[in-house]
Amino acid sequence: MAEPLRIDFVSDVSCPWCAVGLASLQQALARLPDVPVELHFQPFELNPQLGAEGEDAVGHLTRKYGISAEQARANGEVIRQRGAEYGFAFDMARRERVYNTFDAHRLLHWAGLEGAERQLMLKQRLLRAYFGEGEDVSDHAVLARLAEAAGLDGERARAILAAAAYAEDVRLHEQFFAAHGIQAVPSVILDRRLLVQGGQPPDVFEQAIRQAAATRQ
Repeated sequence: MAEPLRIDFVSDVSCPWCAVGLASLQQALARLPDVPVELHFQPFELNPQLGAEGEDAVGHLTRKYGISAEQARANGEVIRQRGAEYGFAFDMARRERVYNTFDAHRLLHWAGLEGAERQLMLKQRLLRAYFGEGEDVSDHAVLARLAEAAGLDGERARAILAAAAYAEDVRLHEQFFAAHGIQAVPSVILDRRLLVQGGQPPDVFEQAIRQAAATRQ
C-alpha cells in the first residue's frame, strides 16, 4: 500500500475561510478514495493579542480591516454562502465575539498525538461550536466538553488546559510555519512542498492532490 500523502492544514479556529477550506478539502478527498492521505492540523493565531474576554466580532473586523460594519456583515454573508456550498453551516449572528485560540491549539496538538481521526473530529467540533453556535472557544469548560464530544478523555483535557501542557510545542510549530513564509490561513501544504492557500473550491484541491501524488519524491 502506498505511503499516505501528508497534508498540513495550517489554520485558526476563529478563521471562517479555514472552515470553508476544510469543508472544501474534504469534498476533494472524497473524490480521491485511491489516494491515501495523512491530515495534520497546524496552529496559526489570527489574534494572539486578545485577552480572556475576547472582543466584539463586528468591532474587531471594522478596526482590524478598516471596513464598515455593513461591509463586515456583507463579507460574512459571502462566507456563509460559500460554506453552505460545501456543507458547513455558519450562523454569523451567533458569533458575537472573537476569542483567543491558543488553548484550543494546545488541545488540537494533544488530539494529534492521540490520532489523526481524533484531531479531525476535534477541529470540526471547534469550528462548528464557534461559527455555528457562537460558543467561547477560549473557555476551558467549553473546550473540555468539545474534546469529550470528539472522543477524547475529558479529564485529561481539563488537566492539559489547567497547566501549560503543549504550549511550547504550539509555539514552535507556529514559529516553524511563520519562518517558512506562512502569513495567512488557511494554508494547505501537500507533501511538504506544494502550497494551496485560501478557501479554494474542491476542484483546486483535487487537482493539487493529484499533482502532489503523481510527483512524489
